[in-house]
Amino acid sequence: MTLQRYATTAGAAHGALPAQPGAPAPGARGPRGPVVRDLRDRAGRSPRGLHFAAGDVVVVSGLPGSGKSTLIRRAVSARVIDSQDTRDRWAGLLPRLVPYALYRPLVRVAHYWGLWQVLRSGASVVVHDCGTQAWVRGWLARDARRRGRILHLVLLDVTPQTARAGQLERGRGVSGYAFARHRRALRRLLRDTETGTLPLGCVSAVLLDREAATLLTRITFAEARGEDG
Repeated sequence: MTLQRYATTAGAAHGALPAQPGAPAPGARGPRGPVVRDLRDRAGRSPRGLHFAAGDVVVVSGLPGSGKSTLIRRAVSARVIDSQDTRDRWAGLLPRLVPYALYRPLVRVAHYWGLWQVLRSGASVVVHDCGTQAWVRGWLARDARRRGRILHLVLLDVTPQTARAGQLERGRGVSGYAFARHRRALRRLLRDTETGTLPLGCVSAVLLDREAATLLTRITFAEARGEDG
């Protein structure tokens, strides 16, 4: 695994990472595994953009309230797959008195069906990941390998207190039990990412704290055109 504490992730053909001043030019995978770029604790010197190749799949993961939706809305102009969007669409079609628990299985089927359709199309896509469903990341990695695509992970690392505050701010929290599940799953995902143990087929990961995520204004899919900062 190659752990790098500099530079932006940038896409080139087949997910290669281009050269940048002061940094080596790793390939799609480092000499010992995936490339992990740690942009935490950079005191405002994080890049303003993450650039990937056309057709890549980017998974954005983190605790509920960590800022995933805010980052995606602000920075992503490509196709986004978010289960909350699917839930909101179904909620708009059903009477308000119908509890979510009754139609949750339908929401999940519709969400994964929509995700499969986008993957099949070959379009660039950003997937909002709740963090607890490791099988989803594994599925995305297997699908990317089968279709000759590249999978990347963007992981928001914030404290539970910050995440809880984010939930209050958006007015949509999760239960204590569910939040504990998210915390356990994200601890494992963070630990695995820091040691380069990513799903087979995931070639890179970017670690963000709240400050680095706030500075990001662009997550784009295009041929690399040099350094972005």
